Amino acid sequence: MRSLAKFLFEAGMLKKMRRTGYPFLGTGNESVADHSFRAALLGYMLALQQPELDAPKVALLLLHHDLAEARTGDLNYMQKRYAKADEEKAIEHQVRDLPEVLAESVRSLTREFNESKTPEAMLARDADQLDFLIELKEQKDLGNKYADDWIRYALKRLQTDAGKELAREILTTDWTEWWFEKRDDLWAPPNGENGDK
Repeated sequence: MRSLAKFLFEAGMLKKMRRTGYPFLGTGNESVADHSFRAALLGYMLALQQPELDAPKVALLLLHHDLAEARTGDLNYMQKRYAKADEEKAIEHQVRDLPEVLAESVRSLTREFNESKTPEAMLARDADQLDFLIELKEQKDLGNKYADDWIRYALKRLQTDAGKELAREILTTDWTEWWFEKRDDLWAPPNGENGDK
């Protein structure tokens, strides 16, 4: 259990590790763990709509896909032109003290995601990009004039029909639509009444 405790402390670094592309975009900010959480949820929900896919496996692929970044950091597209992270070495060092059944699970899931050959891995890769697309759409809605250029390239990386379909919906949905109902009775009720109905 000591080795598992150490591994979990290390995985917790992803809550502190910032995604490094946003300074180049000029707006936006999230941790690697923030990204992995929504990507896993997104991938799981997309996979549930496709009975032939193993939805829990898609979620697990996404929960593991950036674990190496606790050691390598998050290299953005500019940085990757000049530096290469040895993610396989990082994963090996992360799991070397874990019981073999746990170590092999981490190795196998990260390998499957990176190879992107199974239907689950292809959907997981799309979910990784779709989470980024959601962030970009939010930045666009908030007025970032560069977000459209980034969105164009994120769309080109999508592989699955389900990923492409969800991308279309993301791009036509205002980021506040889930909560901001444009109703006078909610925001300007008569006589100062509580408008939350």
